[in-house]
Amino acid sequence: MISAFFIFNQKGEVLISRLYRTDFKRSIADVFRIQVVSNPDVRSPIITLGSTSFFHVRVNNLYVVAVTKTNANAALVFEFCYRFINICKSYFGKMDEESIKNNFVVVYELVDEINDFGYPQNSEIDTLKTYITTESVVSAIQAPEVSSRITAQATGATSWRRNGDDVKYKKNEAFVDVVEVVNWMGSSKGTNLRADVDGHIQMRAYLSGTPECKFGLNDKLVIDRSTVGLSGPSSGLADRGGSDAVELDDCQFHQCVRLNDFDADRSISFIPPDGEFELMRYRATSNIKLPLRVIPTVTEIGTTKVSYDITLKTTFSPKLSATNIVVRIPTPLNTTDVDVGILGTGKAKYVPAENVIVWKIPRLQGGQECSLSAMAQLTSTTTRQVWARPPIDIDFQVLMFTASGLIVRFLKVFEKSNYHSIKWVRYLTKANGGYQVRVSVFLS
Repeated sequence: MISAFFIFNQKGEVLISRLYRTDFKRSIADVFRIQVVSNPDVRSPIITLGSTSFFHVRVNNLYVVAVTKTNANAALVFEFCYRFINICKSYFGKMDEESIKNNFVVVYELVDEINDFGYPQNSEIDTLKTYITTESVVSAIQAPEVSSRITAQATGATSWRRNGDDVKYKKNEAFVDVVEVVNWMGSSKGTNLRADVDGHIQMRAYLSGTPECKFGLNDKLVIDRSTVGLSGPSSGLADRGGSDAVELDDCQFHQCVRLNDFDADRSISFIPPDGEFELMRYRATSNIKLPLRVIPTVTEIGTTKVSYDITLKTTFSPKLSATNIVVRIPTPLNTTDVDVGILGTGKAKYVPAENVIVWKIPRLQGGQECSLSAMAQLTSTTTRQVWARPPIDIDFQVLMFTASGLIVRFLKVFEKSNYHSIKWVRYLTKANGGYQVRVSVFLS
C-alpha cells in the first residue's frame, strides 16, 4: 500500500524515516519538503507529483507523511496516519516535536510493528502496550510465559483484549460518553441554512473477565422495527414510538463490534477492550435540535459608526445550562474602537488584532436569553466602505443534551460469573467553530 513513512517538523527536518519498499530512496523526503513544507499555498492533504503521491496530516506543527506509487485507497492511508497519531498520544500523552525526539526509539518500534511491507497490521493500543513498552525489560524467568500470552492475544479472536483471567476489578463499571459536535449555519432572519451533527460514543470499560456487552440506541430503524418493549434502565423511551427515533446517516464502529448483528437487527454487541476506547462514530442531518439561537441586528450609521444588538436565546430545558459560551462578532476592517453598552450577562471586549468583539458568558440556564449592545467607531471616509460581513461564530457546551436526540436506551453486560456491574451515561453537545449565523447590515 505505502512505500515510505516520514515525520517532518515545521522546518522540514526529518524526525522519523522508514522505507518499506525499494521503489523509493531517502531523497524522496527532500521533494516533500520543497513542494509542501516550503510552499504555504499548498492546502490539499494529497499531493501527486508524477507517479508519486504524498498523503500528509498536520498535527501540532508536525507533518505525518505516507508516500506511495500505487493507486492506494486514500481513506485507508489517512486512517493509518490518524491511528498512528492516536497511538503516539496514548504512549506519550501528546504528539509534538519534543515527544517524538525524546521517544524516537519507541516511535520506530511502533512504526515497524503497525506496518509490514507497507501494509497496516495490528494497531490496537492495548495490544501494542503489552510488548512495546517504555518500562524496564521483563525478567528472563517471566519472559516465556509473557511471550506466549502476548502471542495468544495478538493472534486470538479478541486481539483488543487481554485474557479474561488477567483482567480483574473490585468494582465493575462502564462509563459511556455521548459527545456531539453540532454544526449550524443560520440566516440573519433565523432560518436554518444547514444543520448537522458529528457524534461519537466514547466508552471506558473497567469490567472483569471477558464480558459480552449489548448496547441499544433510539435509532430510527430499531424503533420502527421493534414491536416488543426492551428491558433496561431506560426502556420507557422505547414506548414513545417514532417521535423519539433518531435517523443516523452513517456509522463507524470499533473493530470489537459484531457488524453482522448490527446489519441484521441494529443491535450493537461487542466484547469491549479494557479501558478507554471509541465505540462508534455517527452523523445526523435531520431533526437537529439547536440549543442556542442568535438574533443579530447590525446597522451602519453613516460612514463612521456601526451599531450592534445581539440577542442570545437558549432553547433547551431550564434544568440544563450552557457553559463556556463564546460569541465572536465581526467588525469592519477600519474599526478604531468599540463601546459596549448594555450587556445582559458575561463580559465583552474588542480584539483589534482579529477585528471581532468577543463576548464570553460563563453559564446560561435553559429558557433564558441575554443581549449585548455595542457601537463600533470607524475611521472617517468619504465613501461607505464595503466589508465582507463574516458570520457571527458561537462556541458553547451543554451537558446532558444531544442535538440529534440520540439516547442510550440500555447497556447490558453479560459475564459467566454473573457479577453486578454499574453503568454511567453522560451526554455532551458542543460547538467548536461550526455554529454560525449570517449578518445582514441595515443602512441608516
